[in-house]
Amino acid sequence: MKNLLAIACAFGLFSGAVAAPKKVVMIAGKQSHGLLSHEHNAGIQLLAKCLKEGASKLVTPVVQLNGWPSDESIFEGADAVVIYADGGGRHPALQGNNLEKLGKLMKTGAGFLTIHYAVEPTTNKGNKEFLDWQGGCFETHWSVNPHWVANFNKIPKHPITRGVKPFKIKDEWYFHMRFRSDNMGKLIPILSDVAPKETMKRGDGAHSGNPAVRKAVAAGKSQHVAWAYQREDGGRGFGFTGGHNHLNWGNDDFRKTVLNAILWVAKAKVPKEGVPSKVTKEDLYANLDGRRGKKPAPKSAPGAKKK
Repeated sequence: MKNLLAIACAFGLFSGAVAAPKKVVMIAGKQSHGLLSHEHNAGIQLLAKCLKEGASKLVTPVVQLNGWPSDESIFEGADAVVIYADGGGRHPALQGNNLEKLGKLMKTGAGFLTIHYAVEPTTNKGNKEFLDWQGGCFETHWSVNPHWVANFNKIPKHPITRGVKPFKIKDEWYFHMRFRSDNMGKLIPILSDVAPKETMKRGDGAHSGNPAVRKAVAAGKSQHVAWAYQREDGGRGFGFTGGHNHLNWGNDDFRKTVLNAILWVAKAKVPKEGVPSKVTKEDLYANLDGRRGKKPAPKSAPGAKKK
């Protein structure tokens, strides 16, 4: 009887068996913008803190600051990779043969999640891989990056949106993203809104405008600024175009969307009400890049209005 009990415990046959937390490697890019913009290091540390406090039994965040890790053993056994960094030619994933290394990890079924500028590879390098891993990406001369107030008044039902209420917030929401045009995998819009005509005030350019996006905005076409992707191989991806304004992480629904998505891409079970987290003014002003002097903390969390 004792032997049977030992075997049952070893194989987790009893209902009390608990799965080990999923390993999530979280890469923050180097400093690139001014105070409270593109705060990659502070943002990643804030998200990791929230995961440790609200989902420690589900995921184990492993944080890498200031770019690609010199010790790549950090990726061993990773269930997901999160990147919050500059994109384009400065994207950490595009340096050297890093795409190839990530590709090997993706073949194991690992998840892939990018935040803000990190959703943008280059057309010649990374575009194909990002479409494969997360179903969509920013493509120059097709996508645009204006600052605007997005009103997410219709939240779809999905594990990533558990506990997320409709909200309204200003950010540099990229839109008119390049999505897969074939039927490989399943793309699920998570946050969408119709971009206002004011987003088209700039002239045509690599990031500012083009005939295709102008036509879409004029037609009132809904733009997906956060999306989930279920790969055919079982892996999962998520793209989130917000994250320019650091203080937006103080908005509960903005933050919960990304926290839930991190669990989802790592194949951890998202709680019924989403990942619980609480962010203070001190949390928002912790770990900011550079020596740019101390700024007074706001009297309240960021000016993100809920609706």
